[in-house]
Amino acid sequence: MQFKEVVGQEIIKKNLIQGVKSQRVSHAQLFCGGEGSGGLALAVAYAQYLNCENPGDQDSCGTCNSCNKYQKLIHPDLHFSYPAIGAQILSTTFIEDWRAAFFENPYLNALQWVQRIGTENKQANITAAETHEIIRKLSLKMFEGPYKVLIMWLPEYLGKDGNVLLKLIEEPTDDTILLFVTENRDRILSTIQSRTQIVQLGILSEEEITEGLITRYQLPEVQAATIAKIADGNFNTAVSLMGEVENNFHEVFRDWMLACVKGQMGVVMGQIEEMNSMGRIQLKNLLSYGLYVMRACMLYNNGVYESLIANTSDKEFISKFARFIHPKNMYSFASEFNDAIYHIERNANPKITLLNLSLQVEKLFKIPAA
Repeated sequence: MQFKEVVGQEIIKKNLIQGVKSQRVSHAQLFCGGEGSGGLALAVAYAQYLNCENPGDQDSCGTCNSCNKYQKLIHPDLHFSYPAIGAQILSTTFIEDWRAAFFENPYLNALQWVQRIGTENKQANITAAETHEIIRKLSLKMFEGPYKVLIMWLPEYLGKDGNVLLKLIEEPTDDTILLFVTENRDRILSTIQSRTQIVQLGILSEEEITEGLITRYQLPEVQAATIAKIADGNFNTAVSLMGEVENNFHEVFRDWMLACVKGQMGVVMGQIEEMNSMGRIQLKNLLSYGLYVMRACMLYNNGVYESLIANTSDKEFISKFARFIHPKNMYSFASEFNDAIYHIERNANPKITLLNLSLQVEKLFKIPAA
């Protein structure tokens, strides 16, 4: 992957390239950014630039022997570590799945990855066996150089066994680069954080996501802009929502909210059964769409209607639904939906989560605006 394929993060790209040019490359770096910000894609592009035989001023050449192998993720000096399922399992067990998943969507999240290699109800982690395998691999001589690179995706899945890596982080073997990519810095062992150089990624703008969807997926500009508004800075959500916008995703949310407004909990229970069949990823997208609608309603109520870039059905729905959303309940709505997304991501029972959310939403609709 080249830097030009990474959505946004232009300042960080320039800083990384400048560091290579000036020969100031930290041997242990921690890429920090929320889901969908592009940390994994950026780390791979950076690793490719480090080993490129003919690096340019703004990107790797993309054509040399090293770049060709990086483009296929088969370079012998490129190593990956990521969460897997099993007490003694190694990342290499799932390397073919990993490559396929990355090529499909380098902005994927942990839930999507776990669903690919097992079931969403099993706990993934980076095992003690994996940490020892990392030390073994990186102790070997380089095959082609000039750097051996380890990219560890989601080091927050390391338990206390991660301390086994501390000596390697402090005193790596010659020309070894360790790139950690996290979506939740607070969950990483402090002993690891303190030994790495922090690279803080920014939140992607709507313009950057729009451009990324147009460039990467050839979406029409209006559709890409609509998705970018809903995605809220998360390119992974944008990718997942591509099909949903075309399929009138708003209808499911509209009917659900209408039943909650009327207090028709019997109807809501039937809707929850249907929503549960979506699966966790699409259910999370539905709730993200709900957050988009709430924001859009507040904009509509404040006369900023022209800033809404959405399809005709969205506009019609928002203009009617906006009267139920006001400053007295807006923040509570956002909090409840964000909590539900959090629990869905962490394998909570979807039916119970949706029922609880529905009951809370029904109460919030009853709060008067005045």
